Amino acid sequence: MSIVKKNYIRLDELGIYKESLEISRLAWGIYIKLSWQVRKIVGDQFIRAIDSVGANIAEGYGRFHYLDRIKFYYNSRGSLLESSHWVNLLLKRKLADEQSCLSLINLLDSLNKNLNVYIKTVYRSKFDG
Repeated sequence: MSIVKKNYIRLDELGIYKESLEISRLAWGIYIKLSWQVRKIVGDQFIRAIDSVGANIAEGYGRFHYLDRIKFYYNSRGSLLESSHWVNLLLKRKLADEQSCLSLINLLDSLNKNLNVYIKTVYRSKFDG
């Protein structure tokens, strides 16, 4: 009698989660360089939205039902788009380093695509189980 063992990917091994952590790391580097006033007006919302991306991926990953997981991944995508808004404002208003902002925008765009693929994969897994 053989036991079939499913491969389990830990959260810290999940590609989209690792991407979100890298985004949070880069965003924090931008945030800590902002003046106190800019942090309070724009920066706090920017960093909360950024950190919410990974938090929602983590919460969704911990859910059992595929629809619960997808709901949190959609929340993550919403936070990701909000993050893009804030980083674009920082860039347009010349409140943060241009190169750092452009790097962050590229990472956010990449995660957005990968998150959409992951959502489709989770949805399709409903039919495989």
